[in-house]
Amino acid sequence: MGYDKILFSVSDDVAIIILNRPDKLNSFDRAMSLEVIHALDACKDDSSVRAVLLTGEGRAFSAGQDLAEAIAPGTKIEDILTTQYNPIVRRIRTLPKPVIAAVNGVAAGAGANIAYACDLTLAAESANFIQSFINIGLIPDSGGTFTLPRLVGMQRAFGQMILAPKVSAKEAEAQGMIWKAVPDAELMNEATALAKKLAVMPTKAIALTKDALNRGLNNSLDGQLDVENELQSLAGRSHDYSEGVAAFLQKRSPVFTDR
Repeated sequence: MGYDKILFSVSDDVAIIILNRPDKLNSFDRAMSLEVIHALDACKDDSSVRAVLLTGEGRAFSAGQDLAEAIAPGTKIEDILTTQYNPIVRRIRTLPKPVIAAVNGVAAGAGANIAYACDLTLAAESANFIQSFINIGLIPDSGGTFTLPRLVGMQRAFGQMILAPKVSAKEAEAQGMIWKAVPDAELMNEATALAKKLAVMPTKAIALTKDALNRGLNNSLDGQLDVENELQSLAGRSHDYSEGVAAFLQKRSPVFTDR
């Protein structure tokens, strides 16, 4: 598939997806959404990809939905969610590889909630996050009502969704909304370095950890202990576990191969 609305590349086991509608603040239209979905599927199927980095071109991460498309005759909001945003969020959360967001500017609406869905989110200090849905009479989507309360608690989530304040990157870090705020000039270097670090770690164990966290969101303690037993059994039978133990005993650096 050729890409027109995103930039997609793979280097050093890291796939980079760049939202590329800078003139529209990387707002999502159908074409860009489908390209992101295709790229995430390609990352899943490509064994050489062991980490994914998602960012935006220009001065925004993403301003959310392209409203001109949303109000076009015959367009239904629920269809946009069903065919565009929900598949993106589901793919990010179930991809058996770490997904890092590098928020280079404003992340509004669905753009913010897609960033929150990623496994680790870094943001430039000049970036800000906003739950902008209420300003046009909508509710948060793209998993926002699921993810944000779990990150910051019910009151902070409700306040953000109803009052729609701009939350700076440093505030987002302090509230636990993102992993880290970094100086603007260092964002891509730091995000790329993090992605490369994850790409040489035991990918299978990372995938199983991600699976455990996903399942733990709606589990009891007893149920989650069973999940840990199940997934630890899989991890313990992996080549990476054998390599990790051998490297520890031999006092050398492990070479993980995602097996």
